[in-house]
Amino acid sequence: MIWNKLRPTQLTSFFILLTSLLTACQPAPAATPDINAALTQAFQTAFAQLQPTEAPPPSETAIPVATAVRTPPALPGTFVASQLNPLDTPHTYIEDTCQYLHDKWNSSNAPPGTVAMVIMFHGITQEKAERVHDISKQDFKQLMNDLKEQGFEAINATQLADFLDHNAKIPPRSVVLIVDDRHRAESFNEHFRPYYEQWGWQVVNGWISAFGAEDAFLPENVVLANEGWVDYQSHGFIHNENMTDSSTDEFLRQELEGSKENLEMHFNKTPVAIIWPGGNFGLRPVQAARQHGYRIGFTINPRGPVMYNWVPLAEAQDPARPIFLPEDYVDDPRMVLPRYWPYQVQANLDVVRTIGNDAAAYAEQNKATELEYYDIMCAPTYGAIP
Repeated sequence: MIWNKLRPTQLTSFFILLTSLLTACQPAPAATPDINAALTQAFQTAFAQLQPTEAPPPSETAIPVATAVRTPPALPGTFVASQLNPLDTPHTYIEDTCQYLHDKWNSSNAPPGTVAMVIMFHGITQEKAERVHDISKQDFKQLMNDLKEQGFEAINATQLADFLDHNAKIPPRSVVLIVDDRHRAESFNEHFRPYYEQWGWQVVNGWISAFGAEDAFLPENVVLANEGWVDYQSHGFIHNENMTDSSTDEFLRQELEGSKENLEMHFNKTPVAIIWPGGNFGLRPVQAARQHGYRIGFTINPRGPVMYNWVPLAEAQDPARPIFLPEDYVDDPRMVLPRYWPYQVQANLDVVRTIGNDAAAYAEQNKATELEYYDIMCAPTYGAIP
């Protein structure tokens, strides 16, 4: 019997369905019913509906095409300038490689090879300079004309800080003219104003704040500051005592914060640069300067020019140049920037220009590699380089 092969639940369903079919299949009263035929037809229909339905064959699933994994290329090493002293090696400071490449190749920023030369002045004499740190008026004029003829343009401290921090656009050959210490306005007017009026060149002054509001030089210097072409920055508060790692916290605070407050009060500006008094510095002074908001600092070590993410420093004392303090240990290149003395400028103009040109060529040589690396490793997070 067929129903012997059915499970109990199927058998129950079979009889329920059979009863329904028999009821539905009742003929009209006038016709003679064929009971056997009706039962046979009902049974076959019910049995067919209870049979398991064969599952359709699984559809074929498309196999995804594997995406090729791009391997980022190895980045080139830091550009090395053969023109520098072998002990003066370039140090980088941008830790985020993607940010560095983004700023380096952003067409709105300074192009690779943009170079800045920092020069410090102490005294400009009417006659021949007797001290090595001074320069005669005649030699000063020649220096300024040589800078212009070689394609240099003067920038201020904030422009330099923006360039070093973010590769902000500055002239391809820039110069920062820093006059240390307090001076009468007459000195700026005589020596620097002609170049401001003729070429728009600004000059940076390292202002000493020891005399506060009682400083006899203050009112006339405030006038120059308001004219916008003398950029006053910090040269310490007391100034005559250098900041070192042996300095007390209170002394460092006074030298850095006290000078900052003085400039804010009298010159209506917040300094971005600390021109280290005496050229001395240290790990603790550098850290304190950062805490007080300073962005750049200047030594008296004439090691070379600076570029974006590229500052020449020394890792150890050089017996041949004992007055140059090694800067590497402070681990903050922007706070220990090199400066040239005036008597060294003419001899180094070609050096500075050549370093800029060589750096630009080195960057162009490696541009495709750096952009490929950026596209693979950085673009998903930082976006395309403008």
